[in-house]
Amino acid sequence: MKKIITLATLCASTCFSAQAEVRINGFANFIGGMAESDESLYGYDDRISFSSESLFAIQISGDINEKMTATGQLVARGENDYDPDFEWAYLSYSATDNLSISAGRLRLPLFNYSASKDVGYSYHWISAPQSVYDVVFNNIEGVRFDYANYAGDWEYSLSASLGGFNAPTFGTDLDADNLVLLSAEATYDWLKIRAVAGVAKTSLDIANSTSSDLVAASQGLELVNAFGFGGLVDSLSWQDDKGEFYGVSVQIDKFDWFIGAEMTIIDVAETFIAQTDAYYLTAGLRLGAWTPSVTYEKSDSPFQAKFGNQVDQMLATQFAAPQIAAFAATPIGMLVDQGVQAQLGVPLTSLPEQAASPLITGAINDNIIQSLLGSQVAESSVISATLRYDYDTNIAFKFDITKRTNDLSDTDVTLIRFGANYVF
Repeated sequence: MKKIITLATLCASTCFSAQAEVRINGFANFIGGMAESDESLYGYDDRISFSSESLFAIQISGDINEKMTATGQLVARGENDYDPDFEWAYLSYSATDNLSISAGRLRLPLFNYSASKDVGYSYHWISAPQSVYDVVFNNIEGVRFDYANYAGDWEYSLSASLGGFNAPTFGTDLDADNLVLLSAEATYDWLKIRAVAGVAKTSLDIANSTSSDLVAASQGLELVNAFGFGGLVDSLSWQDDKGEFYGVSVQIDKFDWFIGAEMTIIDVAETFIAQTDAYYLTAGLRLGAWTPSVTYEKSDSPFQAKFGNQVDQMLATQFAAPQIAAFAATPIGMLVDQGVQAQLGVPLTSLPEQAASPLITGAINDNIIQSLLGSQVAESSVISATLRYDYDTNIAFKFDITKRTNDLSDTDVTLIRFGANYVF
């Protein structure tokens, strides 16, 4: 709390000391929750917590001149001990009445609620559906072009974002360069439709990951490379590979009731990562100050048998005696040797080359290649019921029950959350 007060004081003093007109707005989410079992969900476990999704934010904007505006957004998140961070910091230039150009650290227009993703007051959920919205690349360092206009009774907007980002994930850094994201949105009375497509050159520093799974994967790839399959290692590694993002959404809002759906696809095809398809369906009623709603989410990252030709070439490889001996000295080789001795009573190195080679390539394929390809396989479904009560024009209270099912292990966890969202 002391950090939040310090942040607010700093922003206020900046406002009053500036000569130009400076505008300060803010928002906050105070969210508590607890999972009903030892399984965790969205950062909650079986002990009540108020830090996982709570935040306090201040947005400062000021006119530099008639056409240029500077904007910064400081966000202090409970999960980060309320340490404030500049999530937005950019300049905007109004080129025409319809076209604006922004440059700096910007929010990517990936989703329906990208601009207000952190502003819980702006939507009916406690938090936006994480099956779709939980991505690490929400912001970029770059430039964005926004165009808005009318065509008859339709209001439409077009956006083009260019730049890159660095984001923590998998215990390491995900880097993206040469990012291009295009989005289009059209609204007609109660109907809104939206589409987005993006591509970037992406890299993941697997070798320096703190994730035990990726550390083991990196060591396994080193072994694969040492036995002459460098091309397969290059294919599996995540280095300067094309990442793709696609999304579509439809919203119908008749004020008394609403329904909506959003679907996304994330893929980095030329790596070990599985493609992720995700969507949600939501519907609700507005009954005076009360808004009950229900949402269903689905996320699927299925196993993909990639790089088949290279794997087949590896499986057909014949090793010479020195390579067989070198393999037998590795941790995987020792396990293969133990199996051979248990079944045949002789060590791996005593087998003929044509008999030992398939055992080696089979072990490499099963324990390293296919294991890595299957490491990110996941499938889950989520259903939640949320009740929102608008206490006043700038504050809403919410209660939510969410059940997430791991469709691969057929296990589930239920989460209860409650909180307040407000803007000022």
